[in-house]
Amino acid sequence: MTVAYPIAHAWLSTGGTGAQNYDEFADDAEITAIIAANPSSALAIEMPHRAPDNVGRSFRDSLPDAVTRLQSAKDDGHYAAADDVVVLYRITAPDGARAYGLWCMVATDEISTSADEPGAVIRNEDVFIEKVRERVALAEATQHLLSPVLLLQTAHGDALHTALAQASAAAGTPVVTDTDPAGRTHEIWPVAAGTTRDRLLALAGGGELVVADGNHRSLAAQAAGYPRFLAVVTTPESVAIQPYNRLVSELPDGVSFDGPVLDAAEVPETGGRVHLYTRDGAWSIELPRDTDGGVIDNLDHALVERRLFAETLGLEPGDKRITYVGGDYPASWLRDEVDAGRAELAVLIAPVTVDDFVAVNLARQKMPRKSTWFTPKARAGLVVAQLS
Repeated sequence: MTVAYPIAHAWLSTGGTGAQNYDEFADDAEITAIIAANPSSALAIEMPHRAPDNVGRSFRDSLPDAVTRLQSAKDDGHYAAADDVVVLYRITAPDGARAYGLWCMVATDEISTSADEPGAVIRNEDVFIEKVRERVALAEATQHLLSPVLLLQTAHGDALHTALAQASAAAGTPVVTDTDPAGRTHEIWPVAAGTTRDRLLALAGGGELVVADGNHRSLAAQAAGYPRFLAVVTTPESVAIQPYNRLVSELPDGVSFDGPVLDAAEVPETGGRVHLYTRDGAWSIELPRDTDGGVIDNLDHALVERRLFAETLGLEPGDKRITYVGGDYPASWLRDEVDAGRAELAVLIAPVTVDDFVAVNLARQKMPRKSTWFTPKARAGLVVAQLS
């Protein structure tokens, strides 16, 4: 049995459409700049309210422009149609390291969010419901899915990794090659019906799949009632988890921090302590553990959410004063934001390990919000799934 299926109506990029996913940015101005430099970028469709002509308009008021931009991209030859395919995916880093994945559709009714809910697809983080509503509205307006949910294959990871490496090596010239800001090259090849496609689908969808990136997108598919969602199934060998830090734009009056003083705030090498940085200094802080709580309750990201934000600063996780900053942004960038006055506090947190992440999810426990920044990420706009 497999929960992975071909894409019935796919649109494959011919160039110029690849983009970081809509939620990879710490600063909305970056999105506007990318769209201005490349109007055919998938970001112009995924984040229509950040396009230069729409800044200041709401997301929903900008949706008609998203529909127009997608159709224009097709009309201008930025996409080519391909029916009933899966798509090989290879990502090569500047140092030569390679990651592999398979673009396909995955059964939405297989999503499980708790230990008592059956399903082969394990979603593992709390979400921000307004982001889910926006993803639903975009899919409903465009009738396409432009960015995939990244899934880790936990049962057949080694076999899938080998099969994808062999298939892409034998596939010839990719239909498109795209380069991301980190210098990684992203290549895709469609695979039509046949034994190779069947074997890849069996390996990709034959075991438990953990959502590594795209919790909001997977929930949006459920909320919209779509029987399948667009995914890239990858392998544990292909990915790493980078830090997922936080910026706070305002602090309550009178808040101070006490702990070992640091010469410079960096991402901690191991868990157990977080580093805080303000314009007054830097500290290494051990947040009080919950003696009655389990492993998840005492993860650093959960303690930051509960002990630092809720109890000390009086902030809910979805407060607009909190910015969640993924591992593509180094510690120096967060310190610069504080020094420039655009934030008052940087919180640097050690990354979760891949092994711990998989173990937590196979136990059907839920990770804290925004606690895992997987790299490399799948590029939006390389493979688009048409819904209608």
